[in-house]
Amino acid sequence: MMTRRMHRPLCRGGICILALVSLAGCDLAPVYHTPHYVIPATWEGQAPFAVARPMDDRIPAGWWAGFADPRLDDLEALAAAHNGDLQAASERFLQARAIVSEARADLLPHFGLAFGGSNNKSSAERLFRYKGPITDSDEFYGGMASWEPDFWSSIRNRVRLQKDYAQEAAAQYASARLSLQAELASDYFTLRGLDAQAAIYTQSIRYYEESLRVTQTRLLDQADSRLDVARAQNQLYTTQARLLDIQAQREVMEHALAVLVNVAPSSFHIAADAHLNATRFTLAAPMPSDLLQRRPDIAVAERQMAQANRAIGIARAAFYPHVSFQMNGGFDDNGFNLANLANSMWSYGATVTMPVFEGGLRRAQLQQSWSAYRETRDHYRVTILNAFRDVEDGLSRTRRLDGENDRLRAAVGAASQTQDITMNLYKGGLATYLDVLIAQVSTLDARIQQAEVQTRYLQARIGLIRACGGGWDASQLPAPNSLFSVDPLQYSGLHNARPAGDVPAPHSHGPDGDDDLTGPVLTPGLRQ
Repeated sequence: MMTRRMHRPLCRGGICILALVSLAGCDLAPVYHTPHYVIPATWEGQAPFAVARPMDDRIPAGWWAGFADPRLDDLEALAAAHNGDLQAASERFLQARAIVSEARADLLPHFGLAFGGSNNKSSAERLFRYKGPITDSDEFYGGMASWEPDFWSSIRNRVRLQKDYAQEAAAQYASARLSLQAELASDYFTLRGLDAQAAIYTQSIRYYEESLRVTQTRLLDQADSRLDVARAQNQLYTTQARLLDIQAQREVMEHALAVLVNVAPSSFHIAADAHLNATRFTLAAPMPSDLLQRRPDIAVAERQMAQANRAIGIARAAFYPHVSFQMNGGFDDNGFNLANLANSMWSYGATVTMPVFEGGLRRAQLQQSWSAYRETRDHYRVTILNAFRDVEDGLSRTRRLDGENDRLRAAVGAASQTQDITMNLYKGGLATYLDVLIAQVSTLDARIQQAEVQTRYLQARIGLIRACGGGWDASQLPAPNSLFSVDPLQYSGLHNARPAGDVPAPHSHGPDGDDDLTGPVLTPGLRQ
């Protein structure tokens, strides 16, 4: 549970020492602690994960390299460098950092210069005109300064809130990057699964063409009826139609991959590869308690909760007096003879404002801030539960699909043997073509189902890695003091800020710049 604590700017004698308060400030935000929940000690499901060892208890950042597929490695590198959604996420992080610097500016005194002049003429016939010159001129030069001492840490809490928001944006970037990596890997293996199915259909079509020739020959020899030929033709044409459907699905999936790597689909192609046997690799399974630090979406929810906590302090500060200091000075004359102390002007003063009666406005704002904080706590708890569910789902899927894939592989072997034996018996006149047809359908269905399940198994492994955080850790969030995008006296290098955390600096594009969508140079294995 969170402990509520308010610092009051009152000394033991009840006198407010403003000088000390202005330096240290009174943080009216409640003391923030991340909620602690009772979480399971181990996972219920099992998966092809290795037991974690010291210094080997996390998924590597480049986890897709474990599949040992160079084409996938190239695509992941291209997506990380060129994906538009990912670059937009990095820009949102930069914008959040700029807001941090904006909020910090209110802690410092503000200085400005003012100068101007005018030449004026009044109407000679106006009513009650003063008898004197109807024209005059006025020139003035001066400066101004203002400062608001942050007695109640209202400004400081706004700065801290924006820092929390910037860290949330960094976690959002990590979440977008993980989603991109997982989606690309899943789509890639979907493409390879379609390649495997296309190869199966192509092999079956050649086999069915040979079967059709056999039935046609036997029909000429009057050993078979026209019915067997029609059955063979139906099987052949149906399989050819299925191949066309698979080819269409592959093209669509290839287009999806092109968009992920920021390339126009018309200029992007991946050569077909029917081998779907990706390398199996083991990873260290994180403990459930570690998952809280490894999921970017959990970090996002936690940072939102920290922001809501700071908002309570800002709402509390609105009940206390606000003090501001202003100073102005300069020269004013009706000509250009300003270098004269007689033409000087200045003013300085302080303003204290304090709410007395506003119809419950500030109390309602404080009540709303507490409710918003409790909402973020609820969202944080639900996010953790969904994370545990994702991992348990991934463990269940990988375990069951792995066993299903082994059984189907054995079924494919038995079906293929049955198909060959039945065809030999048919050629020898010892079996009907209906028996051959049943064996062919069973073999094709088993092979296609095995390819589909193997694809789903690889996708489930990718989903499990994503559910475990994909190698990310909350320690990669940028430190609060590194989030300022500009320094108070910085006047150059404003186009982009220095990188912070694991978020790279966005690419530099001018407002009139053109983006190349014809595609980056790919490795030979990715382009024909």
